[in-house]
Amino acid sequence: MASLPNPSPSSASAASRSRTDALREALATRVVVADGAMGTMLQAQDPTLEDFENLEGCNEILNLTRPDIVRSVHEAYFAVGVDCVETNTFGANHSALAEYDIADRVFELSEAGARLAREVADEFGTGDGRQRWVLGSIGPGTKLPTLGHVGYGTLRDGFQANAEGLIAGGADALIVETTQDLLQTKTSVLGARRAMDATGVDLPLLVSMAFETTGTMLLGSEIGAALTALEPLGIDMIGLNCSTGPAEMSEHLRYLTRHSRIPLLCMPNAGLPVLTKDGAHFPLGPEGLADAQENFVRDYGLSLVGGCCGTTPEHLRQLVERVRGVEPTERRPQPEPGAASLYQTVPFRQDTAYMAIGERTNANGSKKFREAMLDARWDDCVEMARDQIREGAHMLDLCVDYVGRDGVADMEELAGRFATASTLPIVLDSTEVDVLRAGLEKLGGRAVINSVNYEDGDGPESRFAKVTRLAQEHGAALIALTIDEEGQARTVETKVAIAERLIEDLTTNWGIHESDILMDCLTFTICTGQEESRGTASPRSRRSAS
Repeated sequence: MASLPNPSPSSASAASRSRTDALREALATRVVVADGAMGTMLQAQDPTLEDFENLEGCNEILNLTRPDIVRSVHEAYFAVGVDCVETNTFGANHSALAEYDIADRVFELSEAGARLAREVADEFGTGDGRQRWVLGSIGPGTKLPTLGHVGYGTLRDGFQANAEGLIAGGADALIVETTQDLLQTKTSVLGARRAMDATGVDLPLLVSMAFETTGTMLLGSEIGAALTALEPLGIDMIGLNCSTGPAEMSEHLRYLTRHSRIPLLCMPNAGLPVLTKDGAHFPLGPEGLADAQENFVRDYGLSLVGGCCGTTPEHLRQLVERVRGVEPTERRPQPEPGAASLYQTVPFRQDTAYMAIGERTNANGSKKFREAMLDARWDDCVEMARDQIREGAHMLDLCVDYVGRDGVADMEELAGRFATASTLPIVLDSTEVDVLRAGLEKLGGRAVINSVNYEDGDGPESRFAKVTRLAQEHGAALIALTIDEEGQARTVETKVAIAERLIEDLTTNWGIHESDILMDCLTFTICTGQEESRGTASPRSRRSAS
């Protein structure tokens, strides 16, 4: 196919917005079909070591050296009727390219991959008048930040460059895929968000996780923990790809369809790989994949389907025949608001007990913990957390604030350790915004921030705004205190008034779900001996966020 003329920047921007709007509408009204495997299709064409610029296995280099090969893969999938293709940029990220000593080429290779897919999509669209789309692929890289393989800032900035290149090349949506570490997943999403902010675009942002045959992600995260941690980031779609075939994905999809507020996607492998003398063989044929995905669309209401490793244009041709024009089954999800550790989700509403937050890992409230922290006895600090887990706490409060200490360093040390040692979610407790940020950048699960209030008002530079903005960015829940510009509320009426102001502000102006606001009315026990605190829990009208 002949190349299309390059449009002017203004017309290109308008065309991009039009395509994005059309994609959003399609995902909301019918099942959209994506492509299948990329890597195996490229390797089947036997690229030479010279094609790889002597960087064998770096498929992204082919975007520049052998664009004909990459284009041919996109053409093969569009020819069988898919709606969208993913860019050849799965490894165009900082950690993966750093292993080839070309980390400085993230943007270049991402832009080239998106541009090739865009050209082919536009050529097919011009040929028959049917819109085709490009999904910008953001792979996981080769480093796990939860295990300390790479720093948060380095990883986030690398994913931002990846996303900026995809946007520049003409991607209609971004898909963070094959994620194995929740902290890496969140970092990818934040990098993509920063890229969109920097370029002034608003593309659909999709997240697809890889679950092992063990039933968890690589680091042990259950499906509930993943949904709890990722959905509050404001992503547009969530689902599964890679690692297994469709059979092993069914129960995870069942959980998502019951609890996810956002649409679902699924792109399985062609079954579990079987190792042969010729390499990995994927046993699930085209009919088997089409059967499974057709059932998933009917039973779980999927909006986006496709294939991953081992799937071919023939797999996708049969899938297109089954689901083209089909409307996703209507879902009636029942979200379960809560927080999450790396491993599991914990609902805020407990069926048989109150929500218990362990306070013995608070440097202001526990002398034992504070002394261990001051002496850098980190293992002792972790053991105190484990004691509270064994005793039945639902979440753990982590506070490192202490005069003369470097709170950011202490929080990085302890939150990084708690991230893998604690099966319970963490409540990050600090008066310092930078300390809260340090904790959030270490935790793959969903944290709770303690706390926000109106002590210094609600202006753009107030602590309320800074902390809420941080919670919004990282998807954290919030504890809100009944304190305003006049100080701590003492009467029931004042507490209720401030609580209602907080709830209205956080939900209307900041987009925080009411169910993610934990109100602390600062009601003290009578044994405090403070006369002014008497009557603060008088049995009058109440309102709680739930």
